[in-house]
Amino acid sequence: MNSRESTPLPSAIYEERLARVQATMQARDIDAVLLSVGHDLPYVVGYHAMPLERLTMLVVPREGAATLVIPRLEAPRVVEHPSVFSLLPWNETDDPVALVAQLVRGARNVAVGDQLWARFLVELLPLLPGVTYSRAVDVVGPLRMAKTPFEIEALQRAGAAADRVAAQLQAGEIPLIGRTEAQVSADISARLIAEGHDVVNFAIVAAGENAASPHHHPGARVIRAGEIVLCDFGGTMADYCSDITRCVFLGTPPSDVADAYAVLKEAQAASVASAVIGATCESVDAAARDIIAKAGFGEYFVHRTGHGIGMEAHEEPYIVAGNILPLAHGHAFSIEPGIYIPGRFGMRLEDIVVATADGPLPMNTASHDLVVLA
Repeated sequence: MNSRESTPLPSAIYEERLARVQATMQARDIDAVLLSVGHDLPYVVGYHAMPLERLTMLVVPREGAATLVIPRLEAPRVVEHPSVFSLLPWNETDDPVALVAQLVRGARNVAVGDQLWARFLVELLPLLPGVTYSRAVDVVGPLRMAKTPFEIEALQRAGAAADRVAAQLQAGEIPLIGRTEAQVSADISARLIAEGHDVVNFAIVAAGENAASPHHHPGARVIRAGEIVLCDFGGTMADYCSDITRCVFLGTPPSDVADAYAVLKEAQAASVASAVIGATCESVDAAARDIIAKAGFGEYFVHRTGHGIGMEAHEEPYIVAGNILPLAHGHAFSIEPGIYIPGRFGMRLEDIVVATADGPLPMNTASHDLVVLA
């Protein structure tokens, strides 16, 4: 069985993260935080739990070291940081939920991770009567949202690796005509790995009318001359994600495609430029959406302008109407407006951007033009 491994980091990083989690717990009157599968766990202690029927649970008290309750057979995969957490392996005949309850007993307010399996929470409820539950994302989420210099550098490295693959696409080094979308997707995936990614998270390849479906699944459709090809791909590199979208046209673009792409490029650039500290997430969305709507394509921009990114490909903050959260230093997110004409064509242009004191910092520099390939 394959498993996800984290890149070992110094204990000091996890000590600092645990301290910030516990400070937030103190401020929110949370007595214990319970983290299982998902990315909050590796963020705090560096360990990715496998999604098993065997419970793995990090129990974080308001003060002192945390405890990682883990199946004994999984314990050898843990890189231990004694100053951050102690390890409590359990045997096949033990009741791990009862072990967690013992560690939490006496707590009044407990925050649980969003991805904790319901079966474990249901088993825990009767063991801790009188406890009030909330979401751990309210504790860990804001900390993960503001990236540290170390994390920004990790995003830059992942973005640069994805850029190199995008440059290969734009240079015509990835054959397109006569291949299926699935074959090109596999090719892009292999190139992401070759450029240093540990895992490929997705590689969307959508040709012609298929590009009008934003999350099209690449299949047996053969790519032909005279059509647009949308490629949206990304992966995980040393625990941090990349995500980029570029379009190429196989031949001379007709005027309707060229005109729409000019609008898209203008909207994407305006949205990136607007992503300064203090701007609200919804204002960054509007910077792209208003241009697209004014050009008459508003009904064809069917999704939010962007999503946060870090250890997960999609996380807070979301660049969407109604989100009045102001951008802060270290917020990392995609800017990816799109125009999708059903049955005809679609296009999207995406960079990852980090809000900094010096202005928006793009993680991607590959050409933003609709590159024409013969």
